[in-house]
Amino acid sequence: MKPSTIPPVPMCDVVGQYRDLQSEIDAAVLRVLRSGQVILGPEVAAFEKETAEYCGAKYAVGCSSGTDALILALHALGVGPGDEVIVPPFTFFATASAVCRLGARPVFSDIDPVTYNLDAEQLEDKITARTKAVMPVHLFGQTAEMNTIHQIARNNGLLVVEDAAQSFGAEYEGQRCGTLGAAAAMSFYPSKNLGSLGDAGLVTTNDEEWAKKLVALRVHGSEVRYQHKYIGYNMRLDAIHAAILRVKLPHVERWIAQRIEAAKRYDGLLEESGLVGFLRRPSAHPHGKHTYNQYVVRVPSHHRDSMVKHLRDHGVSCDIYYPLSLHQQECFRFLGHVEGDFPASEEATRTVLALPIFPEITAEQQTRVVETCASYLHQSIRKAA
Repeated sequence: MKPSTIPPVPMCDVVGQYRDLQSEIDAAVLRVLRSGQVILGPEVAAFEKETAEYCGAKYAVGCSSGTDALILALHALGVGPGDEVIVPPFTFFATASAVCRLGARPVFSDIDPVTYNLDAEQLEDKITARTKAVMPVHLFGQTAEMNTIHQIARNNGLLVVEDAAQSFGAEYEGQRCGTLGAAAAMSFYPSKNLGSLGDAGLVTTNDEEWAKKLVALRVHGSEVRYQHKYIGYNMRLDAIHAAILRVKLPHVERWIAQRIEAAKRYDGLLEESGLVGFLRRPSAHPHGKHTYNQYVVRVPSHHRDSMVKHLRDHGVSCDIYYPLSLHQQECFRFLGHVEGDFPASEEATRTVLALPIFPEITAEQQTRVVETCASYLHQSIRKAA
């Protein structure tokens, strides 16, 4: 059978997850439409309560996206012009852009090359008199090294804000993300561990005053209608997304378990195929629970782009998270960084490759992914001979 006639292996399967829960999701959406309360309202309030309970947080405030959750969390905690926020440069763009949106300055600190998360050992060197907060990113579904980060933050009077957009359900020493900082920002983009059918986000915190401010900020800074205490935003959560997410939330632990099982299967298949010397597998640190929102391998830099083409040509989806470190992005040139400033992040951009992973991925699909990776290596060896 030619590769073009075989169904492709997707990076994630949004339709498949909808199909499994179609009757419940359809009923939830119809419930919202018939209620006429399509923005905020009881569905959002119920989702906030249920999500706070799941995370172990006292308060949860829904909003329009994970990016908006970052902005709301930083704003509520008082980050503004003249402040600095320490963030990793190897992450999604929104981590640093949210800091800039508030008039503050992102200060980059390099990553641990094994976990891709903020290297806590380098953190203290980045602190200045203007540093207001540290925002570790729990990248690819695994939490950052929070004990060391918290110790440094406490010693320097800094706030810790979690960028937990990719790690819903991940744990650090038995504690779920969303409660590992002063506040945490989460994304429910469709590909996340808990994903809606569009953009949605949420902020968790244990501080009542910050929670009240978050509620006001998402509605133009208004605590009482048409009376504005703050200059806020239009970052409300649509009730349809809340209703969909309420259907999905009870299944998230099962889906995470399936992701972990799929990651173990990849580990074994890569070992069996003799690819481990060529592809470096992701590492799950013993301090927590890795949820594998992404399964990211390392490929020798001179092979990475040609391997991407080979996989895609053979119907196997893959992606590069991320092809540029944030300090290399045009819009952040004003920060004055040059090549070599963050070597671990720069090396990651040249070598990372995300293979398909989602709860419903089958053993057959994973076998095909690994066999296609192996065929690339064998083809490369033949060409070099």
